[in-house]
Amino acid sequence: MTRAFTPPRSSRWLPGNHFELLENGEEFFPRVFDAISQARHEVMLETFILWEDKIGKQLHAALLAAAQRGVEVHVLVDGFGSPDLSEEFVGSLVTAGVRFRVFDPGRRFLGQRLNLLRRMHRKIVVVDGQIGFIGGINYSADHVADFGPEAKQDYAVQVRGPVVAQMHHFTREAVLGRNDRKRTRQTSILGRPHAGTAHAMFVTRDNHQHTNDIERHYRVALRAARSRVVIANAYFFPGYRFIREMRRAAKRGVDVRLILQGQPDMPIVRTAATLLYDHLLRAGVRIYEYCDRPLHGKVALVDDAWATVGSSNLDPLSLSLNLEANVIIQDTAFNTHLHRRLSHLMTHSCRQVEASPSGPWEGLRLARSYAVFHLMRWFPTWAGWLPQHKPVITQAQAGPGDPPAQDPAGSAA
Repeated sequence: MTRAFTPPRSSRWLPGNHFELLENGEEFFPRVFDAISQARHEVMLETFILWEDKIGKQLHAALLAAAQRGVEVHVLVDGFGSPDLSEEFVGSLVTAGVRFRVFDPGRRFLGQRLNLLRRMHRKIVVVDGQIGFIGGINYSADHVADFGPEAKQDYAVQVRGPVVAQMHHFTREAVLGRNDRKRTRQTSILGRPHAGTAHAMFVTRDNHQHTNDIERHYRVALRAARSRVVIANAYFFPGYRFIREMRRAAKRGVDVRLILQGQPDMPIVRTAATLLYDHLLRAGVRIYEYCDRPLHGKVALVDDAWATVGSSNLDPLSLSLNLEANVIIQDTAFNTHLHRRLSHLMTHSCRQVEASPSGPWEGLRLARSYAVFHLMRWFPTWAGWLPQHKPVITQAQAGPGDPPAQDPAGSAA
């Protein structure tokens, strides 16, 4: 069945929301599993990574129990991020009634996954249309501390209020298509009861109509900044305009701080980011490297009210190729709490990067920084030259002999 999906425009502030910051898997997983255990009607879950480890098995148990008591359960995982789930793991869910789908599963060549580009990178849960979760945390054991030194530092939020209706509407249409009849029975956004004082916006990135929405909101906030900016992002290599706004904010006296990986899960991540250090440091941006373990967060705050939490990194994949989702939050209490947690990180777990002293290679280093900075302005154009195809969403079938059902993924590249 062919679907033509046009995501809803996500640029409207909605009042009356409540956000709670969830730091790492120790806070995130119990909240999500508890919400699923209390679901009465519906669970919508999207994730980039689902591994068949202790965390994946806990999620499996929660989804299985929900489906067995009659809850409508929809799961969408990414084919690149979640490639090795067993037939038993998926089949038991499908047999219980879970609608389990894989975004663009792709095929292997000589054992290698080739479907690297234009991934479904979102991490969203909506339960009964009333409570939502969004952030950067996947369903894998490397998001809890007992995984060891490679355990990730990450963030998500629990959401209540009218913005959950936007998340709900989006996830249903992304998974089920615009012809989903049940959407007409959902509570409207304007009719959703208020749960707090935060204004919020649900913002997505796709390869159709919303190609730069998340980056645009970042740049608008940087342009408006008057006192402080703190950005904590795992994979940092943004475009020319983003870097320019950071430099301009620092030069006009804003305290701009950037928290990046000092112990990266992939060495190239730090190598790429360091190419930008000179250019940022000379403008007055303060750079901190988180050194306790790999940083996986995608959060930021500006001044005393604006904040964002979501799945989007600040690199070419997230900003120009992948499907992403963030919430933008206007709330002093949430901003203050996030600032307190990030300040604790900078004080106790980071080392501050100092500008390199002048030396015989000064000119070469500055030339490299200048070249990288200005070449970055072209990466959105380069992204359009990369191979494109029509990703499909494949639905797992209950019977081992049944062929998978495939729908073109209209929200994809």
